Amino acid sequence: MNPKHARLTTLMTAYNAGDPKRIQHFIKVYQLASVIGTLEQLDEETLFILETAAIVHDIGIHISEQKYGVCDGKHQEQEGPAEARKLLEATGDYTVQQTERVCWLIAHHHTYKDITGMDYQILVEADFLVNIYEDSLSVDAVDAVKRNIFRTQTGIELLENMFEKSYSFPSHNTPEKL
Repeated sequence: MNPKHARLTTLMTAYNAGDPKRIQHFIKVYQLASVIGTLEQLDEETLFILETAAIVHDIGIHISEQKYGVCDGKHQEQEGPAEARKLLEATGDYTVQQTERVCWLIAHHHTYKDITGMDYQILVEADFLVNIYEDSLSVDAVDAVKRNIFRTQTGIELLENMFEKSYSFPSHNTPEKL
């Protein structure tokens, strides 16, 4: 893990103190975004921005709950960028351009039409991979998400391996057979 991301992860853990569900969520999204971004061969800067956004993508949840009593996607997109900007600027680790792109991604991470940019696409895919599991989405919902949202080869492969294949005992999945 990049040292800047390690520091940001610690700050986000403190920001979400007492809320292990949210802490574990962003850590899982971060890891999956990193895997997808790496295997999709993002350039170093785009991968850095993607990973940063994955760590802070849901930073608007707590303030949305406080202000509106809900934490739906619309309110997260509305409230998250300002919170993220404060946190990113406080670290001194991010340029203005990096901060602006991360805030833009947060402001759009629940908007699923007109996805432009690989960082945006991969952030959405990584968040869906985690949300499908955490929210126990139906088989039909998973199929719709796959058809309508997923575009990267790596994201599709992860979705299929996680949610479309049946588990078999480890002795049947030896490396030679994979």
